[in-house]
Parts: sequence; structure tokens; C-alpha cells
Amino acid sequence: MSTVDLHTLTGAYALHALSDEERGEFERHAADCEACTQEALELSETAARLGLAVSASSSAALKSKVMRRITTVRQDSPRVVPLTRPPGGGRARRLSRWALAACVAGVAAFGGTTVWQYDRAQDANEQARQSERRTDAIASVLTASDARTSSAELADGARGTVVVSKSRDEAVFIASGMAAPPSGKVYQLWFNDGGTMRSAGLMDSHRTAEAVLLEGAVDKASGMGITVEPAGGSAAPTSDPIALMTFPA
Repeated sequence: MSTVDLHTLTGAYALHALSDEERGEFERHAADCEACTQEALELSETAARLGLAVSASSSAALKSKVMRRITTVRQDSPRVVPLTRPPGGGRARRLSRWALAACVAGVAAFGGTTVWQYDRAQDANEQARQSERRTDAIASVLTASDARTSSAELADGARGTVVVSKSRDEAVFIASGMAAPPSGKVYQLWFNDGGTMRSAGLMDSHRTAEAVLLEGAVDKASGMGITVEPAGGSAAPTSDPIALMTFPA
């Protein structure tokens, strides 16, 4: 499936209308596409809220009629339209989202679908809020008046930069060109407290470039390290560091 096709699947993904294979392919694409991630979250939440607003119990006769009819009507194959900029720019795009959500709201009137969709939207919304909080925290360190930066070349051509703010007692690690860790492994970050390594969180195994807010206070740490650990991380390093960096003075 082309990237253009994947951009058109935000609505179907929000409505859980993709096959397992399509959903997996879209999620891999969305991991590196902020626009698609945001649009899918917005569509899920809007559809759920509208569904709750119009939900109503259908009569037994209506439900019976619908159940009989769906066994005799052949479903058309979906048509994928090339992604183009709609007339009217952002306004037309917003209207199309509301139109899609309104259609879902009508379907949601049939029983528990509304509640299920709402729960999924709430989960997605919470993930979005957590992502926003992490982004704000990273930005606060990077823009701090006392932010100090140190960079170094890492293994296999990768590059790492660490930004430390003493006033916030926090640090951010920015990596680019990182090779994917071995299967079942993850990169774990550590504070270097005078030779004792203290866990500072995990990196996303699916990203080659990432900005990570180190977990915990910098305190008296003089630097940081990166090791390869089993998925989920370790309480203490189980391998030699693949990188060691000294914090800027």
C-alpha cells in the first residue's frame, strides 16, 4: 500500500473498519506521521461524542428488519480516492470530519456500539494528553534559560545530544540515526551517578530519531549512558554501554 493510500485510512482506522493487516500497516505509518495520528484521534473522539449525543434504543421490530435485510444486501467494495487538497482548504477538511462523525453517530444508535466506541475514544484521548504533556515537558527543558547542550557521535553513525537544565533538574536526550535494537530488545537510558547507573527510561524501538525526557531528577549525575536491554527494561544494566555521554558543565 502506498503512503498516499495510508493517509486516507484515518477515518476507517478511527471506526475500527480495517483488517488486522491494514491496521498494523497504518499504525506503523502513523508512528512516524504526526498528522495522521492526530487526525485519527480527533475522528475517534468526535464520533464517540456525537454517538452519545444521539444514542437511542431501537425497537425490536426495527432491529429484526435490519438483521433480515443485511443477509440479502451485498456490500460494495470500498473505493480509495487519491489524496488531494479539498476546495476551501482547512474548512472543507473540518466539514468532512464532522460529516463522517455524524454518519457514525447514526450507526452507533444500535445498542452497545456507542459505549464501546466511546471507551476506545477515551483511551485514545488519554494517550494524546500524555503525549502532549511529554512534548510540553521536553520543550520546557529545551527552552530553559539555563539549558546547556552537549553532543557526541554514537555507534554506527548515530548522533546524540543531551540538554540539561539545572533549574528544572531535568535532562532531555535527542538521538538521530539510531539503528533498530535486536528483536526483543530495547534501548535503555541511564543516569551516571559517579559510576553507578540509575534508570532514566526507555527509547522507542521503532524510531531512528527521538527526543526523550529522562525519567527522574538529574541530581548529582555527571552524565548518561545507553545499554541494550530485554523488552520492558532492566533494574540494572545487563550489557556494556553502547554510548556514554558527559553532561555539559
